[in-house]
Amino acid sequence: MGLRRITATEALARLAEFDTVIDVRSESEFAEDHLPGAENWPSLNDEQRHLIGTEYAQVSPFAARKHGAVLVARNIAHHVETHVAALERGWRPLLYCWRGGQRSGALASVLDAIGFTVHVLDGGYQAFRRAVIAELQTQPARLELHPVCGRTGSAKSRLLQALREQGAQVLDLEGLACHRGSVLGPLPGQPQPSQKAFETQLWQALRGFDAARAVFVEGESRTIGRLRVPEALLERLRAAPCVRVQMPLASRVAFLLQDYAHFVADVESFCTRLESLRELRGAAVVARWQMEARAGRLAPVVEELLTLHYDPNYERSMRSHFADYEKAPVIELPDAAPATLAAAARELAAPLQTPDLTKETAP
Repeated sequence: MGLRRITATEALARLAEFDTVIDVRSESEFAEDHLPGAENWPSLNDEQRHLIGTEYAQVSPFAARKHGAVLVARNIAHHVETHVAALERGWRPLLYCWRGGQRSGALASVLDAIGFTVHVLDGGYQAFRRAVIAELQTQPARLELHPVCGRTGSAKSRLLQALREQGAQVLDLEGLACHRGSVLGPLPGQPQPSQKAFETQLWQALRGFDAARAVFVEGESRTIGRLRVPEALLERLRAAPCVRVQMPLASRVAFLLQDYAHFVADVESFCTRLESLRELRGAAVVARWQMEARAGRLAPVVEELLTLHYDPNYERSMRSHFADYEKAPVIELPDAAPATLAAAARELAAPLQTPDLTKETAP
């Protein structure tokens, strides 16, 4: 039993040992980012924090602290009744707040007095955040990355899914970012995470990979929607040998109409997204695309979007950022059928899973 402070490095190395990771910050702080698997037990919720902050500035710090103590005590009592009452003595929680100070300390003291072994993250979320940023600088260097490149609509994300289903290690940047990486990329009903939360998820994914095995990842640009890919990962990605996926234009159009079915069902949202291309493609062209889409002629619009906008931009970007793009091995996909993608995944992963028997082995 007892109350113990623990550094961020030690806490992250032992994260799986704790029965519950408790974030005592407010709901909005928690929503922006938090430790993996953490639960939110606010010492003060958003409304209460605002109230106490106003009282601190307009009345006095002493009055605000007294009022805050009352609210914190009530909230802690609620958490103990709601979450702790049925727990056994062996329960081991890790607590943290913003800097590992008063908010986590108050709840930790109560849990310690009850008789639990309580760990408090020294430095709080800020210490965790510094550790994540530091590791994101070094994690990519230990991994053997294999970028999968290909024009828009060539089913790269589906190919990565097929690779994962066959047991390969896959880093799904677009999945973590909740965005498909283009003007039409936002996913319906799935807002993008904050930059901090994206980096935390990325850090967690990277630290879970086996450095002795290949990691497949889509060749991405610097940003995915409004989120930035960390520079160390981007540099490592662009220096790695890539493969190119190619698919006939007609198959790409058919795949995009299937993959972006929400735009087929809601043409107005598609037309709204096209507005952002007015400056690049011209008002007249975008207006014509919108008219065609509203008339139900989406396929020709998608084909023009590919040939006039996406393909030239993609090729220019890939040649600029991937040194061996022109010489990269090519995987030809006639379509995006599951069987096609499964076969391509086997072809792509096989050379990296078969031992090189030509190398001499130690006696």
